[in-house]
Amino acid sequence: MHSIPTSLIAFIITAGIVTISPGLDSVLVLRTAASEGPRQAIVTGLGIALGCLAWAIVVAAGLGALLEASQLAYNLLRWAGAAYLLWLGYKLLRHPRRSFSTELPAARAGRAAFARGALTNLLNPKVGVFYVSFLPQFVPSDVPVGPYVMMLGGIHMLEGLAWFACLIVATHSLTRWLQRSSVVGWLDRVTGGLFVAFGLSLAFESRRV
Repeated sequence: MHSIPTSLIAFIITAGIVTISPGLDSVLVLRTAASEGPRQAIVTGLGIALGCLAWAIVVAAGLGALLEASQLAYNLLRWAGAAYLLWLGYKLLRHPRRSFSTELPAARAGRAAFARGALTNLLNPKVGVFYVSFLPQFVPSDVPVGPYVMMLGGIHMLEGLAWFACLIVATHSLTRWLQRSSVVGWLDRVTGGLFVAFGLSLAFESRRV
C-alpha cells in the first residue's frame, strides 16, 4: 500500500511524461498557435484540459467502466471521434488558409477553438479507457476513490496546461515566419494530414486499448 505523498509524486512524474509525449493534443495546440495566434491556442488548450477533466469526472463516477465493459459503447464513441477528426483533417486539407488571421469575430473564434479542443478529447474513447486503467493505479487503498480520482484528474489538467503554455511560448519567437501565407497553408496541410491519420487509426482500431 502506497502513502498519499508517494502516490502523488509517482502520479505527477508519470502523468508529466504522458503529457509531453507527442500526440494529437500537442499537434492541435501547436497548429492553433501557429496559424491563429497565442490567444486562440490558449483557449484550445483550455478546451483540451477540460475535456480531460470531464473524463476524470466520468471515471470518478464509475461510468468510465462502461467503456471497458461494453464494446458497443466503445465503438459508437470511437466512430464519432474518428468522424470528427477526419472532418477536421478534410477541412484543413481541402481549404488551407492563406493568412494568419481568422475570418471569424474574436468571440466566435474563441468558442470554435474551445469546442475544437474539448471535442477532440471528449469524442476519443481511448482517453476514457486510459483514465479508467491509469488513474486507479495511483489511488491509495485508504482514501475515497471518487474525490481522489478527481484530484488526480485536476493535477493532470494543470500539467497539460503548463505544457501547452510552453508550446505556445516556443511558437511566439517564430511568429513573423509563421505569419507567411505559404507557411500557414503548409501548416494546415500537415496538420490536416495528421488529423486524418489519427482519425483513420481510431476508426480501424479493432479492439479496446
